Amino acid sequence: MADAEKVRSMQLQKVWGCLVAKAVRKGRTEDEVYAVAQWLLGYAREDIDRLAEEGCTYGEFFDKAPALNPKRNLVTGRICGVKVEDIEDPFMHDMRVLDKMVDELAHGKPLAKVLRAS
Repeated sequence: MADAEKVRSMQLQKVWGCLVAKAVRKGRTEDEVYAVAQWLLGYAREDIDRLAEEGCTYGEFFDKAPALNPKRNLVTGRICGVKVEDIEDPFMHDMRVLDKMVDELAHGKPLAKVLRAS
């Protein structure tokens, strides 16, 4: 549980920067990372930028999500050696889903597939 609290208290601005950097280093765009967050959490780009500027924590970012996508449970696989579908804590699950989706982008998966488009 201590790990979850540590992650929840991290500053969104720092974590967001790392997510964007991971994708951009592999030739993807910042816009694609925003698209993933919009699909998963329901945020508009302006909302993410505003929350980051206001000093929002990563936990608050997920707690305040306007519209968690019910299809987020379709995201499976391993991230940091852990199977996403086996994570029971709701925050840790959703946080790892975002990380997994950005990882899929970084590994070259088309955005439509990352977003689980039919």
